[in-house]
Amino acid sequence: MDLPVTPPVSPMLATLARELPERDDVLYEPKWDGFRCIVFRAGDEVELASRNERSLNRYFPEILEPLRAQLPPRCVVDGELVIAGDGGLDFDALLQRIHPAASRVRLLAAATPASFVAFDLLALGDDDLCPRPFAERRALLEEHLAGATAPIHLTPATRDPAIAADWFERFEGAGLDGVVVKPLADPYRPGKRTLVKVKHERTADCVVAGFRWHKDGAGVGSLLLGLYTADGTLAHVGVASGFSAARRRELVGELAGHRGGGLDDHPWSAWADPAAHEGGRLPGGQSRWTAGRDLTWEPLRLGLVAEVAYDHLQGDRFRHATRFRRWRPDREPASCTYDQLDQPVPEELHRVFGAGS
Repeated sequence: MDLPVTPPVSPMLATLARELPERDDVLYEPKWDGFRCIVFRAGDEVELASRNERSLNRYFPEILEPLRAQLPPRCVVDGELVIAGDGGLDFDALLQRIHPAASRVRLLAAATPASFVAFDLLALGDDDLCPRPFAERRALLEEHLAGATAPIHLTPATRDPAIAADWFERFEGAGLDGVVVKPLADPYRPGKRTLVKVKHERTADCVVAGFRWHKDGAGVGSLLLGLYTADGTLAHVGVASGFSAARRRELVGELAGHRGGGLDDHPWSAWADPAAHEGGRLPGGQSRWTAGRDLTWEPLRLGLVAEVAYDHLQGDRFRHATRFRRWRPDREPASCTYDQLDQPVPEELHRVFGAGS
């Protein structure tokens, strides 16, 4: 492509924080829960590049023409592809778009169209903007997207930490992931974690109903977590992972007394049948995201309860892998229900898009 910045470009990333820093040399933005996407436009030619530098064009055909109509003729824009549903941003709808069948993609593009939220400008015309301070890049982005209309959006932004703190609390119900803090003086550094992302963290007590061995075979790789629904069904809600090598070995001993029960009396016994995985996200089930990976799991006799930290829910599951905090020997598995989870109040997305300068 005839651009001063050409693909592939690895997007600039962020380190995790739990407290919102109060600084006067940064810009605060909502953190969008979608697919990171760098858009390269050279006339009619548009390329959507994912975070792992792969093309997304075939999966989001409906966004190409709006980008041609609203972006400058020659530019590179960093942003996020999102899909807005009735309850806020719908990450599961995005996952459904990565489908091998073009007919399925076209159907979903019409039923659940995507939007593009722009938040940085890497190139404009013949100019490579990456060496310039973010304050200059943001000003140019605002100038050129001042008249943007759906499905193209300019992300809200503020320099007021009080407003950012308000967004952090209010906008979670819209599916936003937190707040991103961007130093105004920084250049664009591809692949570097120079930004800060502030995300929500909560805890929940979950039934540990199974586990997977780590790929090195020397310890526990992940714990399979369950919560009881109102009708008494133990639902699989996600995993706890990210253990150190030493902790993986310790967990083998801590789980020993609950192993060996088999699937016969286990609430997930039916899931040993491959047919049970069709249309569901169950332990050990393959998907297009996990093809080729060994997802074999070992059931545990119920009795163990773990407190885990999570950021937020996506539907009835944890959006990301949780972080193990401690065992809860004082809790009975039956007490681990969805009722304990903090559910944010939904916030209309149009209020998010109109929240900042």
